Amino acid sequence: MDAQLKRGLIENCVLSALLKQDSYGYQIVKELSGRVEISESTLYPILRRLEGAGMLRVYTAEHNGRLRKYYAITPEGRRKLEQFLAEWQQAMEIYEYIRGEVTTA
Repeated sequence: MDAQLKRGLIENCVLSALLKQDSYGYQIVKELSGRVEISESTLYPILRRLEGAGMLRVYTAEHNGRLRKYYAITPEGRRKLEQFLAEWQQAMEIYEYIRGEVTTA
């Protein structure tokens, strides 16, 4: 799969994982496992990039006596997901066209 396409898909998966509740890195990896292959070393640069783009906000909270960094989706992150879904519909139409041409050729 094209690296740029995969990166965009993973970013949207991360945003989607945060729709229901705020979460932390390890939990996000667990949430996505089985759907997307992602490690913590891949996730953290994505989280920083999404935070820098204003799609996530970050805060710390104490958990078992230690501070844990939590991530929360922002309204901008929600808009990004809505945009992705609209664009994905167009991509699926193109996919169906190409698939039809390949199978009839």
